[in-house]
Amino acid sequence: MLWAGRMRLGTFGILLMLVHTTAACEFGPFPYSVTGIVCRMTKPAALLLNQETAQVIQAAFRNAKFPNITGERSMRLLGKVAYGLTNIQVNDLSIEQSEVELKENDAIHIAIKNVTAFFKGTLTYGYAGAWFLQLFHSVDFEIESSIDLQINIKLTCQKDQVAADASDCYLTFHKLTLHLQGDKEPGWLKQLFTDFISFTLKLVLKSEVCNEINFLAQVLANFILDLAANFVQDKDISVDISLASVPLIKANYLESHHKGLVLYKNYSDVFSDSVFSPSLLTESRMLYFWLSEHILNSLASAAFLDKRLVLTIRGEKLQALFEMEDTEAQQKAVQMIFQGTSYNDSVAKVWSLAHPQISLQPEGTVVKSLVAVEVSIFPPGEEPLMVLYMEKEITVTIQAAYAEKKLILHPLDSSIEFKVVKCTADPSGNDPSIRNFLQTMISVVGIPEVISRIEPALTSLMNSKGLHLFEIRNPEIITRKGYIIVQLDFSFPKHLLLDFLEKRL
Repeated sequence: MLWAGRMRLGTFGILLMLVHTTAACEFGPFPYSVTGIVCRMTKPAALLLNQETAQVIQAAFRNAKFPNITGERSMRLLGKVAYGLTNIQVNDLSIEQSEVELKENDAIHIAIKNVTAFFKGTLTYGYAGAWFLQLFHSVDFEIESSIDLQINIKLTCQKDQVAADASDCYLTFHKLTLHLQGDKEPGWLKQLFTDFISFTLKLVLKSEVCNEINFLAQVLANFILDLAANFVQDKDISVDISLASVPLIKANYLESHHKGLVLYKNYSDVFSDSVFSPSLLTESRMLYFWLSEHILNSLASAAFLDKRLVLTIRGEKLQALFEMEDTEAQQKAVQMIFQGTSYNDSVAKVWSLAHPQISLQPEGTVVKSLVAVEVSIFPPGEEPLMVLYMEKEITVTIQAAYAEKKLILHPLDSSIEFKVVKCTADPSGNDPSIRNFLQTMISVVGIPEVISRIEPALTSLMNSKGLHLFEIRNPEIITRKGYIIVQLDFSFPKHLLLDFLEKRL
């Protein structure tokens, strides 16, 4: 769940989100119907990421393995001249300009202009003169070059995943000057070897640099896939991000479509009724994520099966829950329920009895859940006693936002329907004060308390996947009937690619 830049989310980082399909992937006649997740990256994001291209190209030049170059030629008066260039490596490199262009339904075109590169190594040469005079020399050399680099990145689909093909790569040389040992050698010798090796050297540089760029593209495509897969996985719960259809490559944006099926042990997730259409997303922001209502429902079901929807409350939190207002009716109800036992000797347990149902609506995310609450006391020297048990169906509408690297959940209107209420202080259930107190407590304090626990838990989970490393600007979480859209602008965390390249290369 993912084009020009630092290759983690830069030049090749987009590889997660896009694919130019091949025969390796087959999609049905209605591919949008199984689309659970959509990612759209617009041209402004691509232009921003393209600023980081230099790091990728520098890594490609630096890590290219240049072979030794050998040759020989017969020269009048000099006889046969042989030469060899060894230990070729990049000594210095700078990039003046990088541009990116989307070729609709074809490839991502990256033009890197005025790459100034200095290569160094050792030149060994020898020749046999016409009078059997043999001379052999070995000198250090430096090659000064000015290059334009053109890369067309085609994105292919293999086994329903993205693969990168950057083999369409061209180097154009504007300058290639050979310096021998600080220009101490005679001018005719320098000119002789420049003429000999220039053509071969250009071929070798093109081959090795382009091979390294293609290799990095493939490595980083796999890296981005692994990164995305890790982001949508927590322990036994994960999301299938394999491709659901052929993506769109437009002049102003790139868009990929993923299945988004939830995977959990033996839980089987099936989805074939997506409402997605490209017209649902705009081009005004840098990055968009479209999520189907089905994904949220499936994640809630998996969390329920994994016994994650359980909460315990004790001590000061429990006191705040039951002493929300200082009234005589509240004091009477609390005294009846806890029978004078301290909050420190009491515990409340809250859990879901069934899979929560999630519905996405324009006003927010509507969550409907059958919830049980059990309050137990532990009187000193006595056996634990359950003093309150209730089952209730709660429906609450939640609006979500993301600010200051934190997820914010704001509950709006809610409704509560009691199914079961058992209280040891009121076994007949005829005391209306207890039920009225519980109704108010749950709606005013209970629901906000549960949500306040969920907020940091989800924030911590997202940050553990690295979300906090990105500078996200003006994020918006928009709900519509059946789907949710997350749209944002961002700044790229520059150190991430460097860390990856250092570890990988």
